[in-house]
Amino acid sequence: MTTKAQLLEQHDRAVATWDELAEAAQQADPTRPGAMGDWSFVDVAGHLNGWRERSVRRMEAAANGTAPPTSPWPDELSDETEEGTDKINDWIYEQYHDRPLDEVLAEAQEQWRRIRAAAEAIPEADLLTPGRYPWLSGYPLGDVLKAEHLHEEHEADIRSWLASVKDG
Repeated sequence: MTTKAQLLEQHDRAVATWDELAEAAQQADPTRPGAMGDWSFVDVAGHLNGWRERSVRRMEAAANGTAPPTSPWPDELSDETEEGTDKINDWIYEQYHDRPLDEVLAEAQEQWRRIRAAAEAIPEADLLTPGRYPWLSGYPLGDVLKAEHLHEEHEADIRSWLASVKDG
């Protein structure tokens, strides 16, 4: 059984991992393509911020007892299909591509802080109960704290890119 304390520890580990990756990228060339396909580290960081913003909104809505949040992207975009997710990714890319790394990283830190603050305010049962929040399609809200998108989809690519920058 997972507890709220364990979820918060998992969140803190995710933040520490992100901080480690961001620090290494700053020492490399964060604008060099290859961190994820043709994307630079700045592009990947923006991509993660774009998706994390939805998580922030969900956590804060739960903490405040408000209606399900809107997504940060335009209403006509939907993540219900792979094509829709690709369009969201394209939209996020356009929002972040030309932003400076320090601005993108500062936004990430603020998002991490807001997620944790909201989680601290939410009762443990509300974090752990599947189906408690209809906008999560049956998943428990605590899954938002796991930062799975970073770890499952991007951490290995970023680490490979960092190794290639260091070696080459």
